[in-house]
Parts: sequence; C-alpha cells; structure tokens
Amino acid sequence: MKNYVYNFGNGAADGDGTMKDVLGGKGAGLAEMSRAGITVPPGFTISTEVCNIFFESGNKVPDEINQQVLAALATLESRIGKQLGDPSNPLLLSVRSGAKFSMPGMMNTILNLGLNDETVEGLAQKTGNPRFAYDSYRRFIQMFGEVALGIDMAKFDHIFDSRKHKSKVKQDTDLTAEDLKAIITDYKKLVEKETKKPFPQDTHDQLAMSRDAVFRSWWNPKAAYYRKMEKIPDNIGTAATVQTMVFGNLGNTSATGVGFTRDPATGEKVFYGEFLINAQGEDVVAGIRTPEPLSDLEQIMPATYRQLRQITENLERHYRDMQDFEFTIEEGKLYMLQTRNGKRTGPAAVRVAVEMVSEGLIDKKEAVLRVQPQQLDQLLHPVFDGPSLKKLEHIATGIAASPGAAVGRVAFTAEEAVEMAPKGPVILVRKETTPDDIHGMDVSKGILTAVGGKSSHAAVVARGMGRPCIVGAGSISINERANLFTASVKGKTITVKQGDWISIDGASANVYLGKAVTNEPDPNSSYFGQLMHWADEFRGKFDVRANADIPRDADAARRFGAHGIGLCRTEHMFFAEDRLPYMRAMIMASDEKERRKALAKLLPMQRSDFAGLFKAMDGYPVVIRTLDPPLHEFLPKHEDLTLFPYMKGKEKKEVADRYKLSVGEFNKNRKAWLKRVDELHEFNPMLGHRGCRLGITYPEITEMQARAIFEAAVQCAKKKIKVIPEVMIPLVGSAEELENQKAIVIRVADEVLAKAGMKDLHYLVGTMIEIPRAAVTADQIAKQAEFFSFGTNDLTQTTMGLSRDDYTKFSPAYENLKIFKTDPFASIDQQGVGQLIEHAIKLGRGARHGLEIGICGEHGGDPSSVEFCYRVGMNYVSCSPYRVPIARLAGAQAAISGGDKTETMRTA
Repeated sequence: MKNYVYNFGNGAADGDGTMKDVLGGKGAGLAEMSRAGITVPPGFTISTEVCNIFFESGNKVPDEINQQVLAALATLESRIGKQLGDPSNPLLLSVRSGAKFSMPGMMNTILNLGLNDETVEGLAQKTGNPRFAYDSYRRFIQMFGEVALGIDMAKFDHIFDSRKHKSKVKQDTDLTAEDLKAIITDYKKLVEKETKKPFPQDTHDQLAMSRDAVFRSWWNPKAAYYRKMEKIPDNIGTAATVQTMVFGNLGNTSATGVGFTRDPATGEKVFYGEFLINAQGEDVVAGIRTPEPLSDLEQIMPATYRQLRQITENLERHYRDMQDFEFTIEEGKLYMLQTRNGKRTGPAAVRVAVEMVSEGLIDKKEAVLRVQPQQLDQLLHPVFDGPSLKKLEHIATGIAASPGAAVGRVAFTAEEAVEMAPKGPVILVRKETTPDDIHGMDVSKGILTAVGGKSSHAAVVARGMGRPCIVGAGSISINERANLFTASVKGKTITVKQGDWISIDGASANVYLGKAVTNEPDPNSSYFGQLMHWADEFRGKFDVRANADIPRDADAARRFGAHGIGLCRTEHMFFAEDRLPYMRAMIMASDEKERRKALAKLLPMQRSDFAGLFKAMDGYPVVIRTLDPPLHEFLPKHEDLTLFPYMKGKEKKEVADRYKLSVGEFNKNRKAWLKRVDELHEFNPMLGHRGCRLGITYPEITEMQARAIFEAAVQCAKKKIKVIPEVMIPLVGSAEELENQKAIVIRVADEVLAKAGMKDLHYLVGTMIEIPRAAVTADQIAKQAEFFSFGTNDLTQTTMGLSRDDYTKFSPAYENLKIFKTDPFASIDQQGVGQLIEHAIKLGRGARHGLEIGICGEHGGDPSSVEFCYRVGMNYVSCSPYRVPIARLAGAQAAISGGDKTETMRTA
C-alpha cells in the first residue's frame, strides 16, 4: 500500500526538506532538521494527500490510512518510552497543520493532547508539579473545545478571566493549581452544555478528532480567504504533523519562543525574535502576553542562547534563506519545533536577497527570483512627511511590527473595516487580532493592536500583506463596545472614536491623532537599485513602459525605470478645467467651421502637454492614443441637466461645482447641453460612437491631435531632445478604418515636418487591438499598422461579454465557485483572451516582419500577465508608473524561467 505517514526524530526521518508537496513546509522542515541531527521532538507527519482523501471520503480518513497512523504512533511510543493514555507516564502530543506554502495562523493546532482526568494526575505526580499539569490540561480542553468541538473561545475566556478576577490576580502565571482545577471543572461543564456530551476521555479518540479538525481547517473561511489573497491553490491540502510535546511552562527554567535569522521587517542581519518564560507556544504568537526580545535570553540562559544561535545560523546556511523558527526550552534543554523560510516585508525581501549575494549564499539570478514582484509595491508608496507630524499629537507608541505609513479612519472590528473601506482608508484597531480578522486586515491600510509582540498574529500577517502595523501599544485602552479607545498623554486622556482619523508609522511604532502628510518614497535606495539593476540585466530586450497622461506622471515613470510611455490617453487632458470649455464648445458646434474654431483653442494646450511628455522621455518612445471616449462624457450627465431646475440652492451648487462651473453658467447652458446629450445618447456607448469612429466622422479632431503631436516633436527636437512619437488609433476593427486615420496622421506629419526641415524624424502609426475582430484580422490590419498595442481592458470586455463596471455584482459568486480562477480584469484570462492575443501576434508578425507589439492597461503591471506577455513574444508591457518596478522584476523572472526561446519571437 502507498505510504501516507512519515516518521521523524532521533536523528532520522522518512522524508526530507525537498518534500514540501507531501509533508507540507512544517513536516519537511522537521524531517530535514532530524536528518541534520538537530534535537527535534519526535513524531510523524500525515501527508497532504490524506487531507484531500479526507474530503473526498466524506470527512473521514479511510481505515487503511488509520492503520498507518496507529503504526506510526506505536513506533513513537516505543522511541519515547511512553504511551498515549498511560495514567502513570502519559505521552502527550501536539497536532499541527502545515501546507506547502506558509499560511500563518490560518489553520488549526492542538497542544497537550492525551490529557484526561486520569493522565493529568499521572503527569502531576511524574513531574512533581501539579500546577504545570493542571495548566496543561485546561489549555488542552480550551484548544480542543474550540478547534475540534466548535465552541466559541470567548466562552472559555469568560470562565478564565472570571477566575482571575475572583482570585485577584493579573497574570495567568499567578493562578494556583487549585485555581486551575476549578477552571477545568467549569470548562468541562461548558463542553457538556455545548455538545450534550462529556469531554472526550479516550486519548485515541482525541487524536483522531484533532487530526480531522486540522484537515477541516483547510476549508475554514479565513484559510480559504488567505489562499485566495495569496493565490495559493485550493487543491494542495495541508499535512497534519503529530509531535511529542515538550513543555515551556514547567517553571522558570523553561521557555518558548519564535524567531528569525534576520529582521523580517527590515531584512537587517540581526538575531530577531521573542520568548516567554514559563509559557507555551500559543502564548507568544497569540499575543496573550507581551513577550521579551530574544536578545534578553542571553542573560537568562546564556548556554542555551548560544546553542540556539548556532543552530539557527546553520539552518540559514543550509537552506540559503532567512529562517523562521520556533523553539521550546524544557528545564534547560533546547528543542527545535519548526524551521521554514520566513515571511518578510517587501523592503526586507529586497535587502535579504541583495545581502545574501554579497555573502556568497546565492547568486544574482536566484536573488532576482527570490523577491515576489508584488512585494515591491511596499517600497513604492508614500512615507510620512516629518514636519507635518509635528503638527499632530503623538498619542501612543507600540512595537514596530511592519514598516510603512498609513493614514485612515479608525475601525474596531473586521466587519466595520470592510463596511467602511469603500468610503475611504481605514486603520483597524484591535486589542489583538485573530485569524478571523483576516478580511478586515485585508481591506485596511494599517493595523494597530494594544497587545502582542513582533511575532503575534497581527505582526506576521501584516508583514505578509505589506500593511503598516504597530502591536503592543499598551498605553491605549480599547473599549470595543463603545467603539472607542483612550490614550493618556501628558496627564490628560484623549478619546478616539470610530471614524476618527489617525496616522500610524510602522517603522517608528508611533501613533498620531489626525491626518499626516505623506511624501513619495525613494525608488533608488541602494538595495532596491541593485536588485533592479540585476533584474534589468536578465530581462534583456523585453521592455517596460508606463501609462502616463501628464508630465508629472511621466517624470515619476522615469524615476521608476520606465523606458517610454506605452499609453497616453489624450482625453484626460481635455478634462482639465482650462480645456473643458473648449472641448464642450467643439461638441456643441453645429458645423465643421465651428468645430475647427474650438479645436484651434485646444491645439496649443495639447502641443504643450505632448512636449512635456517628450521631454520627460528623452530618447524613449511615447505612444499617444487619439481621442477615444464618446463625446457625451465631456458634457454634464443627463439626470443632472434634467433635475437641475427642481433642485434647491445647495444642491444646485454641488452639481455646478462637480462640473467646475458656477450655478449661473450651468443654468445658462443647461437646455442646449440637454438637447445635445439627447442627440448623443447611445444604448451602449462602449460599443458606440467612439475611438477611430470619432476620427472618421470628425476628421478635424484627428487632424488637430496629429498637428499637436508633431509640432511638439519639432519643438523638442530643436532643443536637442530625442523624440520618438508613436501615434495609436483606438478601437480599430478593420484595416480600412486604420487606413483612413493613418492617412490623416501622415498628411499632417509630412506637412509639419517638411515645414520644420525635419523630414527624417522617425515616427510610427499603429493601433490598439481591443476588439475581437481586430485580433482575428490582425494580418490585414498589420499591413497598415507599424505597431500593435493590446488594450486588454476592452479586449477582455468584448471577448468575454463582461462589463468591468458590472462584473463586480456577481464576481464573488464566480470566484468562489471557481468559474473564474482570478478576476479577468486583474489578470489576463490566458485560456480565452490570451488565445486571441497569441493568435493576433502570429497573424500580425506573419504579415509585417518585426512588428512592434506591446500591451497597455493595468494588466501590464500584473506579474502573471507580464509572464504571459513575455512568453507570447511581446516587445514590452506598459502599466501605471508605480507598478513599473513590479513589471521590470516580473519580466526578469519570466526571462530567467523562459530562457532565450522567446527572444527570437520578438524580432520575427
């Protein structure tokens, strides 16, 4: 029969560190440490495949696999010299989840398994420490009750806190053995009340129920949400690792802790972590008690500290990556419970990768592959402006858990955060977070907790998300029922209510009342700059451009490393306050003469805009799309025009302000605008009179824009600025449409360039491929087009028959049912839209050798879409300026993974 259970410990293991698919990350790490001779509590891992079998079998483990589990248990009992359920010398176990990919806190763990009314007495007698025995039993009932029996943890907490209050103690460790026995009695009553059955006393039943609970936790809502957020496949399952318990709660010679071989927030090479004396592991990660920094262990247990340093340094060298480890010290003896590649922030990922190259642990290629492109997002967002903070009141300081600056309104629950987030940025404020808060953390700009340390749930998850986070802000007192927290500042009490604005700095751990001003980050820091330099080396000829409509965006794009503009949307320029009147005049014109008169006013403005873009992109191409949206978008909305006479004064002012007009101006033009809006009305504007169809109907619009482009090019060229204009005609569906518009562009270009004596100035005329007909007739269109740029937003809409504005109404159902694996407007639908793109590229290059091909739209900044674009042979991707570094890194990773096989496609 196939093997489903793998033993480890005592210097040997059935598996090894390469078997994450089978053993999960935790099980693989334990196997590898066992093989390396590191002291690991022995145990066995039930493979990830059993998790899938469990669900396929109606939430049951088949008998033949159960027999393997029982055989592994017998082997473990023989090794340890203890038996599960033995009243005089009981074997106690932990059961932990562990998937291939780290999912901190998302699935379940049960500790102290094997305790019951008899074995707890045996444990007390064996150890001579009744308090420890009863503390372990109450922990087991509480954890098993929540995880395996589904009892609300708050009900256990209420019993526990009531006993502390009755005994007049503040710390959990101050409770006596008699206190703990009383708590156990009340816990068992609670279990029987909730389940209608006594607490399970059969230890083998406890093991089976705990294993099954761990498997069930694979599909709990928080784990499913986390997988969706992190793009972890649903079908890989979790392993269940059964391990001998070692105890950090045996007294002051025992401890438990977690740590990292480097700072996971900054990447600095320091021994980083936290521990608690006389505690169990969940006390550290759950934020129940505020732990001590790991460096303090050197003074308390110097020999153990040195041993821990040596082991973890060896583990980092062995795995050639930063390690996240857990340990327990039982009466002075060190046990390693886990090691895995540690989750880290974007800044930390970059620094660790670069420094490990200089240390000789990895090479440049591996460094580029180590950093997830999305992580760069954390390096590219605003930071607080120092002087602005001086104007705000500093109300608290906690522990810096995840760097970055966040400004938002306070929400006290995950549900409130989700509700408030669509209306503006939110800061989630909690006493401590739990895995159940994941949906609220996901939508929040930052997280603040009153308790917990750098290894608490809030800290670990926030770092993985790249959210600024402060934990352990003990000076704030949270009243969730009243939706407020208070802070004592210089002898006075400050109250912060739900919806109030605060600013948090995850690097300094400072909390401020009010809205801080932010500054742009430096995209050229030494570690970031070095990594991007290596990425550009590996990326080769596959380029990255930016979508930019104004010089300010173009300047930002260049700072982030863009090699050109892949999309300038000229219509955005027309919405500016000084241009909109002329644009409306052009739309309201009754004949061509009036239209040309209005366009003449717009010409110098457009020329100035284009000149600014050419200047910013000196030496790099600038793709300028001619007017695309339907004309009615530049006029007030029909409902505002219709209802305006019936509005009150304040409402009229709000409407007029929306269109940058006075009430009088709006009223004066209202009837004429309403008549024109009715004339322009379309049942489906997206498929109506827009794009090249506007230019064909009103050629003077295309003519004005072409003149502005080439006059700006001449102006810049005279100043020794190298200009490379690329004029893009949108919404082309036939070669004839492009031929019509191209003729206008060439005629105007010839006229302007001849007049300036610059006939040799190089430019291209191409088109946006954004409707299916253009894709399937790309060979015909390529005879006219000198470049293609795929407008994947509209191409997705027209291919899939989806409106990106309306899709959100049913997208949750589609994504939850796995009809769509991902949002097709966030990541290219490679099986449908992608096939169309690939077909169009082959047709286009077959008709025109060396056809330049790129993509514009936000798909150009999505790593999986960038990989697709590289694979099908595009020359470049274009995305928003702040996603340019993400696209650069994703392009490099695609090139490394794809080798040189697609390079020939780019020039075919």
